[in-house]
Amino acid sequence: MSQPEIALLVSTYQRPAHLERCLASIALQEDVADKLEVIVTDDGSEDETASIVESFAQRAPFPVRFTTHPHVAFQLSRCRNEGVAASTAPYLLFLDGDCILPPDHVRIHLQRRCENTVMAGACLRLSEEESAQITVESLPTGAFTRLGTTREKRWLAKLRRQGWFYEAIRHPTKPRLFGNNIGIWRHDYERVNGYDERFEGWGCEDDDLRLRLRQAGVRIRSILGQTYTYHLWHPNVSTNPTHWRQGPNVAYLRRAARLTQCRQGLVKRGIDEVRVRIANQAGASTPLEGLLPPDVRPNGEQNPEVELLVLPGEGEFGRNADARLLVVLDDCREARRRAREAHLVLSDLPAGRLPEGQQLPLERLDWVLREFL
Repeated sequence: MSQPEIALLVSTYQRPAHLERCLASIALQEDVADKLEVIVTDDGSEDETASIVESFAQRAPFPVRFTTHPHVAFQLSRCRNEGVAASTAPYLLFLDGDCILPPDHVRIHLQRRCENTVMAGACLRLSEEESAQITVESLPTGAFTRLGTTREKRWLAKLRRQGWFYEAIRHPTKPRLFGNNIGIWRHDYERVNGYDERFEGWGCEDDDLRLRLRQAGVRIRSILGQTYTYHLWHPNVSTNPTHWRQGPNVAYLRRAARLTQCRQGLVKRGIDEVRVRIANQAGASTPLEGLLPPDVRPNGEQNPEVELLVLPGEGEFGRNADARLLVVLDDCREARRRAREAHLVLSDLPAGRLPEGQQLPLERLDWVLREFL
């Protein structure tokens, strides 16, 4: 069998009835059976999920694989990275196991793929009553494509218009990504080291992926004018926050700087593997080596991920580092100006000496390098 062109990565946890309908809709995809592989990426289900995937794999005319791990917390980023590692195709299509696909969905994604571009989709959310009408047996009729409230369809139309607008104005970060419908080249996914597995619990992993892809120079375009998936109703998960800002991952998402290649991603990177550049040398009375963790290995990288500038001292920030950290040891004339150029300031100076913003004590430098970035 030839190598597949596209890998469908289906994330699931404890929803076997939804997954069964999702897989059945994949089996009905038109004109792509010889081009795809399916990887079901499970978050540690303890029900019949594994047996449903095994049964589907025996019938499917394409490769089907299953990845799982013990369920400790909601680990969607880990699921997706494990699925990518188990796949072989050069193009990836992320899906959720509680969504079903219209019969031309995969074919359209294959037709619309283009270099250096991620295709951003979304789903139409079906009501409880509408979802109950959809069975494995009814899927071949395609009747589900006529479902959906006017409100939901207007929401998708709004997202589609926004996508066109963001592309027209070359917006630096939008449109958004929704993990139930993302088409991306494997090499672009690897450029940013995949999803950041520090996102555990509900939300924000797609937003972080989007921002790091844009940092890497990858475009994001909407595919909503051509296709979308259909989300099967289920009760809200009790761990979901009432308001987005209350989510457990919001503070980490909103950190002042992020590495384009996350450290806890598809490949796990030690702090000694992060490219760190010193923009100057500290004053003789306080050697810089005494401020850095012993396993951080600064060098003269021309393409650093993290850049440190120490004051007092001579030197300038570059403009291509993901994170610019200013270390202020003593009050000096340059501190306020340099602080405005930095993503984060580390100093023990009293409050008010530096511009308001993200300032941490010097002792937090180790934490910043290991956990913040």
